[in-house]
Amino acid sequence: MRIACIGYRQWVLNIYDALEKRTNDNYFICRSKLEFNENSIRKFKPDLILFYGWSWIVSEKLLTDYKCLMLHPSPLPKYRGGSPIQNQIIAGERKSKVSIFIMDSEIDAGDIVGQADISLEGTLDSIFERVEFEGIKLTLDIIKNGLKPKPQDHTQATHFNRRNTADSEITINEIKYESSEFLYNKIRMLADPYPNAYIKTKDGKKLIILSVKIEDES
Repeated sequence: MRIACIGYRQWVLNIYDALEKRTNDNYFICRSKLEFNENSIRKFKPDLILFYGWSWIVSEKLLTDYKCLMLHPSPLPKYRGGSPIQNQIIAGERKSKVSIFIMDSEIDAGDIVGQADISLEGTLDSIFERVEFEGIKLTLDIIKNGLKPKPQDHTQATHFNRRNTADSEITINEIKYESSEFLYNKIRMLADPYPNAYIKTKDGKKLIILSVKIEDES
């Protein structure tokens, strides 16, 4: 099988490198947006294209001409859209899924070809390690056994926007009215490379918060 792998996030590239090591298939790996070139992909003549963690629009012609798969770390059809892990954590979710689906013209709405449970507890790094582990297992199964599409129940779909830097602010109202668990979750979900949590100060500065833990008052 000829597999084109398109990505830029480190956890995605880790998945691609693991696949290349564990199978005898022929791989074409694009490791950044600058490397992405549709003509080069077509010349490779892939049987399958992986767009795991991709953040940009893929041409409808490419989606029509090839089987293109996306990995989305949410229990699709829930939490479609941007920043799925962050939006789940801030909503208080403790469990999620890794979902792999066939891409189409709608965002995160294609038929699912693989799903596996993951925990959303712990650091962001540990969560992405789980995403990697399950992503590798699911993709290896797809490569070995082929696609077995299962339509999503669109009546159960929920949609969320990609979070931006302004959403990372810890506000005075949040400090006054939100629980310690809410603030803990907001800070831990915004570790690098995402826009870190911060507090605005009186002198126009930002205090960046890189780690957090909860302690009872002594």
